[in-house]
Amino acid sequence: MALFTFNDDGYTLGNIREVDTRKVTILVNSDKDLRKARVGQLVTVQLSGATECWLIGMIDKVIKAVVAQPITLEVQDNDDDTDDIDTFEDSVVNTVKITLMGATRWNAIKQKYKFSRSLDHVPEIDSTCYVLKDAQLEEFMQVISESGDGKHSLELGAYKLNESARAYVDGNKLFQRHAALLGSTGSGKSWTVASILERSSKLPSSNLVVFDLHGEYKELSYAKQLRIPGPDEVNVDDDSLLFLPYWLLNSEEIQSLFVDRSEFSAHNQVVVVQDAITEQKKAFLRANDRTDLLQSFTLDSPIPYSLENVIEKLKLLNEERVPGAQAGKEKNGPFNGEFSRLLVRMASRLQDRRYGFLFNSPDKYNKYDSLSMIAEKLMGFGKQKQSIKVIDFSEVPADILPVIIGLVARIIYQIQFWTDPKDRRPIAFVCDEAHLYLPKKEGNPVERRAVEAFEKIAKEGRKYGVALMIVSQRPSDVSTTILSQCNNIISLRLTNADDQATVRKLLPESLESLLEALPIMDVGEAMVVGDSVLLPSRIKIDPPTEKPLSATIDFWSRWQENITNSDFALAVENMRRQNRTKL
Repeated sequence: MALFTFNDDGYTLGNIREVDTRKVTILVNSDKDLRKARVGQLVTVQLSGATECWLIGMIDKVIKAVVAQPITLEVQDNDDDTDDIDTFEDSVVNTVKITLMGATRWNAIKQKYKFSRSLDHVPEIDSTCYVLKDAQLEEFMQVISESGDGKHSLELGAYKLNESARAYVDGNKLFQRHAALLGSTGSGKSWTVASILERSSKLPSSNLVVFDLHGEYKELSYAKQLRIPGPDEVNVDDDSLLFLPYWLLNSEEIQSLFVDRSEFSAHNQVVVVQDAITEQKKAFLRANDRTDLLQSFTLDSPIPYSLENVIEKLKLLNEERVPGAQAGKEKNGPFNGEFSRLLVRMASRLQDRRYGFLFNSPDKYNKYDSLSMIAEKLMGFGKQKQSIKVIDFSEVPADILPVIIGLVARIIYQIQFWTDPKDRRPIAFVCDEAHLYLPKKEGNPVERRAVEAFEKIAKEGRKYGVALMIVSQRPSDVSTTILSQCNNIISLRLTNADDQATVRKLLPESLESLLEALPIMDVGEAMVVGDSVLLPSRIKIDPPTEKPLSATIDFWSRWQENITNSDFALAVENMRRQNRTKL
């Protein structure tokens, strides 16, 4: 049976007069028919000779133009002869430009219509184009909803074209090809993230790690909550606290924390620190009867070592005196005085209680099997089978935030890389506020460490079951390399011109007309484009059952309340303790 039946002229738009690959121009016969056309509306053209194949397009532009048409007038001269005079007459030409989005074909095996983005044929000149509306639109949206594989479908919300039709994305392709969730402040990013997390949590063994910078997702009941400990929690034994001991850092990350590249002696500092760390790692392996690893381990192997012993070695070299040319006299050693500033910086870091999660972790985090314990906490499901892990980084100092987030991502990626493929379970990173630690411009060495870790995951993670979902309100500030690997774009309202331009660069030119609506979309309304969706569409995202803690404060309403002063003394104490929990 035919998918569409147009029994009256109420659906007729016009006839095709120009075809250019995916771009088609429709000649509209009357102003009445032109008024049927709306930008963003779907239209259809039946392929000639194929009763069971309909091409689907989206209206990009509606044009009513006055055109000067050449005509010939017959004029009688004085000799009663007739002369032809060429002149012009104004006439109205109505046209509609559309972009072909795909085709709906009859699937004889499944006995139903299926939509596909592939275009094997283009429409013929003079073919009739129809507007999809009312029952015909509902019929097509039903085809879209049923075209995906139900087992792999992730329900996001409802289509704006027809809100009775549910909108789905392919969950496999959404994470396989990486995704970017973009939108200005207040556009609904957090609730969209929460909505995706909520649906993912209902799967038996989904595995997502959320990098939460502001504690927005810390009250989601279905998620395992982890938190980087604050300054006064160094000696607290709490399973929800995630300590990241310094020995997990690789050589580049250690250098970014301690070495000032602008110093004249920076090269010597790097070499000596690396040698000292290598010696201490070897000493740890010998002390733990793991001499079998001495032949294969490297400087970056995650093996515990004593940072105090490394500092002691630097102090000795910095103060070293060696025999001079004359008997009984000494001179400065080769490194004498070169590590003075380095030692001051290291002492400053170690004494700063904000870095306690790095340098003052409990003893159980500094044993040979500590890394497997950390991996279990980050990647396992635990006793309560919680598949969503939310890591709260809100108490990490801003100057080392990129290194710490990059460290967590790198640990998970490397463990995933070395896991037997048969036992490997896919895992996805939800990178909230990504512009803060994955900047586009090359900044200081601390930022570069995180960017490099995520760029590697963006380019190679799919092979090892590691996916990225980049969440940002400023896509123009996010690493271009990372964004270019995101083949799925969920864009909420974007008002900044630079951000809009960044999104345009990520999409094919044929979809540019869709992006014109980015500045005017409602809260929670998203443009979804990419490999995971059959039809690029505007979707109204379903709000999650459990809301994140990111609701915008209603200033004017709150200012109308009669209240007393806040407890400023408590706030000051919290600031001093670097902790919001009540005393």
